[in-house]
Amino acid sequence: MSLIEMRKLSKIYNGGEEEVRALIDVNLAIDKGEFVSVMGPSGSGKSTLLTILGGLNHPTEGDLVVDEIPIYQLPLERLADFRREYLGFIFQSFQLIPYLTVIENVMLPLSITKRSNREQTRMAEEILEKVGLKPKANRLPDQLSGGEQERVAIARALVNSPPILMADEPTGNLDSKTGTEIMDLFKTLHREGQTIIMVTHNPENTAYSTRTIFLKDGRLDGNHSKR
Repeated sequence: MSLIEMRKLSKIYNGGEEEVRALIDVNLAIDKGEFVSVMGPSGSGKSTLLTILGGLNHPTEGDLVVDEIPIYQLPLERLADFRREYLGFIFQSFQLIPYLTVIENVMLPLSITKRSNREQTRMAEEILEKVGLKPKANRLPDQLSGGEQERVAIARALVNSPPILMADEPTGNLDSKTGTEIMDLFKTLHREGQTIIMVTHNPENTAYSTRTIFLKDGRLDGNHSKR
């Protein structure tokens, strides 16, 4: 049984008279511990695929099953619980809160848990140590470089130890040297057993993943590569 299974999944957007078929009959299985890259031209369905995998976008047809849980059959409250328990999100734009310190940003996903403040702080410090930013825990985001802000975003996504890490163009706003450093961090996380799904436009990033999935016009292109 795969950790993630998409079964004949489609997504159709209705914009007035125009119907946009963003995904069409997608069948996809991802095993625990895989590092999967998703590539395709603009408008191919990459972002739609990621938001559906992330429990944020109901498919029009088909099923998504994660850890044997039929995600889109859950009531909304339970779906929110699923996202919190299973998923860590990393966005291209970092989405850090500018008036919160680094450690406060990292602690945000823990704020709705029942853990004590001391426990939340300990968990945030541990993950900041892992991404090499513990000495800068009390700085504000605008006092960091772009690469450091991305590391904060990664730490925030990982602080709750989610089984699945989802990244949308994680190096899109970074220079090539800093992008390589971030991809090396992903490589380390994957080596430690983290399941990672990454949308990227950079073919060099796919060298870090165990498999690359290509989307074209809402369909899997069939040109999968696996190392």
